[in-house]
Amino acid sequence: MTETGGEGGTTWGSGAVRATVEAYWAAAAAHDWEAFGATLADDVVYDLPQSRERVRGKERYVRFAREYPGDRHIRVERIVADGEGAGAAARTSVTVGPRELSAVHFFTFDARGRIDGVTDFWPEPYDPPADRAHLTERY
Repeated sequence: MTETGGEGGTTWGSGAVRATVEAYWAAAAAHDWEAFGATLADDVVYDLPQSRERVRGKERYVRFAREYPGDRHIRVERIVADGEGAGAAARTSVTVGPRELSAVHFFTFDARGRIDGVTDFWPEPYDPPADRAHLTERY
């Protein structure tokens, strides 16, 4: 594992990046939105290419996750972190009602080791529900 120095002498590497992604998923699965938000940079950007949506900022992203409809269960299948502590990817299986969906997620990190970018790839393009338009931009 390669360690990288961050701002203020902070040091992290692939182990710390992996731990942050694990904490992100654990908090999401538990609906612990305070812990979820603690993994995020204030200026996090969340992208959903299949629906062409973008959420900017921690407050909006936490709210987006909290307001997501339905009872979903997340199983993390694999997390891969780069050796520089700058990025990670995860593969998940998400069950919503009777449907099980596979997804791939890419993460980037700020100088303090917090998630500053998330891009989720779901199996199919879809039109986003209108009830989350107040939190997203379309592109």
